[in-house]
Parts: sequence; structure tokens; C-alpha cells
Amino acid sequence: MCQMSVVYEENGTTKTVMDNVTYLEAAGGGIRVSTLFEEPRIIPSAFVKRIDFMGGTVTLAPLGEEKNV
Repeated sequence: MCQMSVVYEENGTTKTVMDNVTYLEAAGGGIRVSTLFEEPRIIPSAFVKRIDFMGGTVTLAPLGEEKNV
């Protein structure tokens, strides 16, 4: 099984949202992430900025920033 780390990047800083993520879904203006043993978490007003499959990381960023990407 391939599990990912989800990080949130804003204003040049990055913080870990959740490790060992097994599910990610776009959900009503945000992103829902969950693991096997934790409750799902919704990161509001976010979009997927990049996915690093080799590094096992999904980077999220605030909506509105996608115009600068």
C-alpha cells in the first residue's frame, strides 16, 4: 500500500497536515484527507498544488494562489 504525507504550503512556509494518508478527495471548496485509523479532516479553501509520487508527498495551497502557479 502506498501512503502519502499531505502538507500545506502558504507564504513560503510548509506545515504537515497529516501523515500516512490513504484517501484524498476534493470536497466542496476544500480537500478531505483520511488515514486508516483517524477521522477524516477537511482542509477548507485549498487545492492540490503538486504531487510528488517518488517522495510520497501531496502539497496543498490556499485557493486563489493557483493563479500564481
